[in-house]
Amino acid sequence: MAHATARGGFRDLVDRLNRLPQGAPPSDLLYRILALLFTEREAALVALLPVKPFTLATAARAWKTTAAEARKTLDALSSRALLLDAVRPDGETRWVLPPPMAGFFEFSMMRVRDDVDQKTLAELFYQYLNVEEDFVRDLFARGETQLGRTFVNEDVLPAEETLEILDWERASEAARTASHAAVGVCYCRHKMSHVGRACDAPLEVCLTFGNTADSLARHGFARRIDSAEALDLLAKARGLGLVQFGENVRERVAFVCNCCGCCCEALLAQKRFGAYRPVHTTGFLPEVDAELCNGCGACAKACPVDAMGLRPAGDPRVAARRIASLSVEACLGCGVCVPACPRGGLALVRRASRVIPPKDTVQRVVRMAIERGNLADLVFDDRALASHRVLGRLLGAVLRLPPVERALAREQVKSVWLERTAELWEKRHGGAVGAAG
Repeated sequence: MAHATARGGFRDLVDRLNRLPQGAPPSDLLYRILALLFTEREAALVALLPVKPFTLATAARAWKTTAAEARKTLDALSSRALLLDAVRPDGETRWVLPPPMAGFFEFSMMRVRDDVDQKTLAELFYQYLNVEEDFVRDLFARGETQLGRTFVNEDVLPAEETLEILDWERASEAARTASHAAVGVCYCRHKMSHVGRACDAPLEVCLTFGNTADSLARHGFARRIDSAEALDLLAKARGLGLVQFGENVRERVAFVCNCCGCCCEALLAQKRFGAYRPVHTTGFLPEVDAELCNGCGACAKACPVDAMGLRPAGDPRVAARRIASLSVEACLGCGVCVPACPRGGLALVRRASRVIPPKDTVQRVVRMAIERGNLADLVFDDRALASHRVLGRLLGAVLRLPPVERALAREQVKSVWLERTAELWEKRHGGAVGAAG
């Protein structure tokens, strides 16, 4: 394959990216994307960085250079949104390499810029994400815990449900409670505009929060806004029939996108790989009032994932009459269809069981790492340390063993931490540990 001849720095970076639960399958297209975003030297350096947030001293040690030289490189990468930087209350800066998605792929298109060829980049993204299936399948169709979830349309909730809806079920709560908020250009529609496939939905609707927003705003990749403007943008997007899709956590949500079914990667994945549950749903479903529905199809047209359709009404008086029909398995519970009905024939009702996301980003990433076999890479993530390289390989091997052999290995390794980690994995996944690894 063409990517087998890729230069060393980029090969190392691809290996580094795939130590994350949200990786990037090797492909000639991926190497061409990375070559537009990084120099080979930068790629080689980034490949040496830990998975978890790290300090200046950690980077300098990994790169075998001075703190001053390391700082120059870190600042250069942050200025192009290839790294995210966060200043802690004590004044210390920490950096992290975000995953490709949601991460530096999106950031590269969150503003119009001339330091990279965005048309070529968009064309490569389109081929890698929308034509080839490996990346999107790997991102959205592996494991039970997914990157993102749908937020319910707050404007159409019945009064009794409005009183009971939990804070984390509202996109507005993410905006109200965020320490920082910023808005940037929608990566998905920006990309599609370069390949002649974009719809006419607004571009400046991609919301980020917390440290992610602060870093992107400081480096000019997003515009800093207050919570009032964020709430206004969310309300306008709901009015336009866009789906609010955000990070699959209950606390400190990092992003909320306002998505259409024709451009958004997550919603396109839902249509392509719906059986794998690529997007977590809300706790609601639309319910059809058969008496009010006249079969106009407005709800089906509004649905971004083709979950709503029409079926024969079975009316002996009017044989041709049709009414709306919902595919529960495909439905996101976003509520976009409800205001589209001109007769008020749809209403949101609670699902039989409430869908509970992970508490925060750390819990989400750990869950994803366990399910996707990346826990060793996440825990022993500093490849500059020989001990991490050895222990990472050891933990990865132990977690792939059959249950009996894994128990014997725990006895021999005599590591309390390793034993507890393996027990946690076993408790959550039973006898499937070996297969999952």
